[in-house]
Amino acid sequence: MTPRWQTVLFDLDGTLCDTIGLIIASYQHSLREVLGYEEDEQVIRGWIGKTLADTFSAHEQAALLESTYVKYNLANLARLQRSYEGVRELVAELDAAGVRCGIVTSKRTATAHLSLEAAGLDAMIEVLGAMEDSTHHKPHPEPLLNALAKLGSTGEGVVYVGDATVDLLAASAAGLAGVGVLWGAGVRADLEVLPHEAICATVSELREALFVTSEGVVSADAAENRT
Repeated sequence: MTPRWQTVLFDLDGTLCDTIGLIIASYQHSLREVLGYEEDEQVIRGWIGKTLADTFSAHEQAALLESTYVKYNLANLARLQRSYEGVRELVAELDAAGVRCGIVTSKRTATAHLSLEAAGLDAMIEVLGAMEDSTHHKPHPEPLLNALAKLGSTGEGVVYVGDATVDLLAASAAGLAGVGVLWGAGVRADLEVLPHEAICATVSELREALFVTSEGVVSADAAENRT
């Protein structure tokens, strides 16, 4: 097996790290403490992938909502973050194969580093593009283009992997291949209508999408997941 792309950029939340429960709890805590109510969980799932500033922008108390979220999120990250089985091993396999691995996330830099360290992924990540690194955020291409600039890459031979519609939209806008995954906040029907190379339900399927066989063709399982 050889890598299909020489650079793989990943989303973080819901893609490499299982922070979905942490994110939902952080939003509910912030809304409850500041506005006195909780939101439907499915609505919150639709916010994942956006910056806190974008999510809270319609509220007069946006700054307080954001700071309350961040405080709770940091205090509970170690307790609530989980790992996706096989993800660390896949990133290690990509790293061993000489693939340059990076992160492009709407998270703040400090929080992203904490998540990567907790997941045991930090040593294998060459570049981290976080919220502070861009003026515009996903689905705008700027975060991905900034990460490519850090890598000195033109975008050729690069794929972006994420679980949200904003991830595939950002990849397409940046001229990159996009792969969607379904173990985070993503919904297959929402991802399938967007430009993509593959939609993967398991980490095993993602591995098959990121590597080619010794004969130089994409594995059969990965091909079946593409449209």
